[in-house]
Amino acid sequence: MSPLRSYYSEPLNDLHDRANFSCGIEALDRYFCGDPIRQDVSRKVTNAFVLTSDGTTVAGFYTLSNLSILTAELPEQLAKKLPTRPIGATLLGRMALGRTLHGKKLGELLLMQALHNAMRASKIVASWAVVVDAKEGARDFYLRYEFAPFATQPNRLFLLMKKIDLLFQ
Repeated sequence: MSPLRSYYSEPLNDLHDRANFSCGIEALDRYFCGDPIRQDVSRKVTNAFVLTSDGTTVAGFYTLSNLSILTAELPEQLAKKLPTRPIGATLLGRMALGRTLHGKKLGELLLMQALHNAMRASKIVASWAVVVDAKEGARDFYLRYEFAPFATQPNRLFLLMKKIDLLFQ
């Protein structure tokens, strides 16, 4: 069995060992290991998920929340086909993989888990796309998975939900 198959995504809970997680990016480590992530989840401003192989050890994490985007911020060829009012999207707010696991294809698995959950949620609450604000060094990762830049913000990227639907058919 592939080592990747032993990993699964589940909602963050108190059994997950957040204290021993480190992705090597101080702001993400502080967010995940400290109180901010618990506060965001308890306030219902985001949902957090972990990638784990045993229900305790955290290999990575991601957050999902709702977002409204203005069509004027999108590339013109897409914007002209959409209403002028804000439209709903899903924000992949934070995503990080434990630093000891880099280079093992778990980043792709983490992203696919996030996209799958976003797609499932879009069946209940409409979402036009998944949006990510790519941190320095992460933009190329998302571009490899066909995320496209907003017209007004080159590090804000989106992937259409209809493309995500095709990934999981």
